[in-house]
Amino acid sequence: MAFNWKTFRTRTLTALIFAAVMLTGLLWNQWSFLILFSIIHFGCWWEYFNLLEKIHKNIYHRYTRVGFMLLGYAIMLWFCGHEFRINNYHLKEDLSFPVSIAGMVMLVMGIFQTKQIKLKAFGIAALGLLYISLSWGLMVDLNNHSIKILYANHLPPFPYGGFNPTGIEYKWHLSLLIIAAIWINDTMAYIIGSLIGKTPLSKVSPKKTWEGTIGGIILAVGISILIAVASDFSIFLFAATTLICVVAGTFGDLLESKLKRMAGVKDSGTFMPGHGGFLDRFDSLLLAIPAVWLYVFLFMK
Repeated sequence: MAFNWKTFRTRTLTALIFAAVMLTGLLWNQWSFLILFSIIHFGCWWEYFNLLEKIHKNIYHRYTRVGFMLLGYAIMLWFCGHEFRINNYHLKEDLSFPVSIAGMVMLVMGIFQTKQIKLKAFGIAALGLLYISLSWGLMVDLNNHSIKILYANHLPPFPYGGFNPTGIEYKWHLSLLIIAAIWINDTMAYIIGSLIGKTPLSKVSPKKTWEGTIGGIILAVGISILIAVASDFSIFLFAATTLICVVAGTFGDLLESKLKRMAGVKDSGTFMPGHGGFLDRFDSLLLAIPAVWLYVFLFMK
């Protein structure tokens, strides 16, 4: 496939703006982090329903949509740590249960408002609780524990709580690593695949090539090692986390491509010119995050 400079410029400009928004949400404080991923959570759910409606030729009642979204958001809130509190009001203990009850009520209302329930379509929609909500909940959980994981056996250049000339709290590095690994892999795979890609990776996504995929993985791991060396962090942790991210992320990309192919659409949405919708942008993360979470809490703890 020939390299298209116009498409690349559009994708690059959009990606830079998007990166600025993401970094603001990631680095400002825990509330900006939660708000950012709450927006992403609901955006992914909305597009997920749109795809399922096209696949199953079924219209989900708005109450059903809201019900599943609220149930999923309750799962996400359950992973909020103790820092997510206002005075003595904790999001996990005091908000997740009421939100789940509201979700159940809306879901039941949606069921009674629907003339004919297609059990398969309903069941596939319920899988979104694992596919979307659990993944973002695990991202919040990883963020809660990232500082302990990164610094358990390695002294950072600026001890937490000490002088830090960057002004950035280091506890966000695990979240940044996961997202950066996916972004670097996607960008490198796109460039290499466009330049030398000849062998299709899968029929599900014919534009992706083995050359681009392998090149993206190698460069993503290599860049992560350079970042680890420059930042004085664990090389093994950065390399292993990046490798897990990009391999699992590739399967996440193919899964969403399969959904779009079944729905007969090119993109899941249109909120990012050149990149598509929420699911198009975060499909890799939806499988990469659970994979990294398992690695971290099974082997790094």
